[in-house]
Amino acid sequence: MKGLLKNLGLILVLVGAVILVACSFTGNVNNNSILGTSAVLMVLGLISYIAINKKLAD
Repeated sequence: MKGLLKNLGLILVLVGAVILVACSFTGNVNNNSILGTSAVLMVLGLISYIAINKKLAD
């Protein structure tokens, strides 16, 4: 469980990236809600990755 928690931020960033790639392949690049959701997931993933790894290191 600790390993999954440690990689939670990376998983969120990858989900956001997969959404962006899927939008690119389908040509749905004008839908701001999907693009915004993927951007939020990537930012939250980055922040959570930093915070969780800093807390686990202490």
